[in-house]
Amino acid sequence: MRRVPEWPTWLQAPLRPEPGKLLVVLTGAGISAESGLSTFRDSGGLWERYSIYEVATPEAWARNPQLVLDFYNARRAQLAEVQPNPAHHLLKALEEHFTVIVITQNVDDLHERAGSKYIVHLHGELVKARSTADESLVYEIGYAPIRLGDVCERGSQLRPHVVWFGEAVPAYPLAEAWARRADIFVVIGSSLQVYPAAGLIDEAVRAQKFLVDPKPTLTEGVTVIEAPATEGVRQLFERLVG
Repeated sequence: MRRVPEWPTWLQAPLRPEPGKLLVVLTGAGISAESGLSTFRDSGGLWERYSIYEVATPEAWARNPQLVLDFYNARRAQLAEVQPNPAHHLLKALEEHFTVIVITQNVDDLHERAGSKYIVHLHGELVKARSTADESLVYEIGYAPIRLGDVCERGSQLRPHVVWFGEAVPAYPLAEAWARRADIFVVIGSSLQVYPAAGLIDEAVRAQKFLVDPKPTLTEGVTVIEAPATEGVRQLFERLVG
């Protein structure tokens, strides 16, 4: 188990944008679903077996930490079995033409595995654990389980490094700042129903906006590409790059 910085290295110092326009992408569960990861709303997936109040709140952790650990251990094991899909790889390819900042609501590591350079995880990372005593103590665990009795260097139980319902979203101010700077802002596979992440599109006041979704809920002020993530990002790539 290796301790890692609470924030990525590039977020600890001002980023000097590379040549080209700043393209900021907000991704949600829809982009990972095509790799085989279930979303909250999927039937038959891990989330269908549990209420969020049983496994994804601070109260659930206090009441039954074993159940919470079992749930996230199962999600981590599932993540180890899937791969980035063409949508993830095309976002990486866009770095040849733009400075690309990926802001993701997803806790998986598929953007990392596809090679994206700048990633802001709004809701934490499944492949990391953190101390229950000091949230700045974060550890890389990969796809290994967290067990009761696994502790940080201060002797406190480790928990999943994810943002549960009812907890603050520490990365939001960073994401908000990037959205405001964007020349192009793209939403891929997000229902735009979970806040504060859904508010980022409104912060992108100077950007050309795109929404990639097979069932878009927003049409005003955006260019809609009505398609699943893999096909939609291919169309987006063609529009932006030619």
